[in-house]
Amino acid sequence: MTKLLLTPTEAAELLGVSRSTVYELMNSGDIESVRIGRARRIPSAALHAFVTRLRGEGHAA
Repeated sequence: MTKLLLTPTEAAELLGVSRSTVYELMNSGDIESVRIGRARRIPSAALHAFVTRLRGEGHAA
């Protein structure tokens, strides 16, 4: 079964960036996140949308 929500650490591993970078992206609104209690989680679809936006920006340049 595929996870619907990822921890920032899991998202960082998938993106190949640091956990700090993922938190910066969440704080800036570049990557959508949700709160469950005190924990922040990232919908897997939000990661796909983020990468798709980055790819689109690369083609425009």
